[in-house]
Amino acid sequence: MQNTKVSIAPDAKAEIIEALSQSLSETAVETTKAQNFHWNVRGMAFGQLHELFQTIYENHFAGQDLLAERIKALEGHADGRMAEFLKRSAIVESDSHIGATQMIETLMRDQETLSTTLRAAAMLAEEHGDIVTNDLAIERATAHDKFAWMLRAHLA
Repeated sequence: MQNTKVSIAPDAKAEIIEALSQSLSETAVETTKAQNFHWNVRGMAFGQLHELFQTIYENHFAGQDLLAERIKALEGHADGRMAEFLKRSAIVESDSHIGATQMIETLMRDQETLSTTLRAAAMLAEEHGDIVTNDLAIERATAHDKFAWMLRAHLA
């Protein structure tokens, strides 16, 4: 019988799982925030922003699953409790009683935070020879960079 466990040193694996858990937490908080803004955006750009915010939260929801599944593949525990996400996340909840411009600015900053977190996870994974996590983290950081650019373009 073939051993299918991921062959990364236990200490390195724990560090990578921690970085992925941080990424998962921030992604989950941002998913909920984007959906909240999707529901509550108002103004002349309603249609465009409503659609963009939906694209963001749908992308992030799928990203959460990828991150959690990678944690599990590394034999970690993917804690899916919102309280845990909020406790560990650098991204915080936001009042939805704000204007569209503030929503855009908030989501843009959060996308930049997510990209930074995922870049750090990618570098850590590369350092420890975990090319699968490295690839996933780069893919997710790329998505967040694109969303930050799209949001930033609304502010020009």
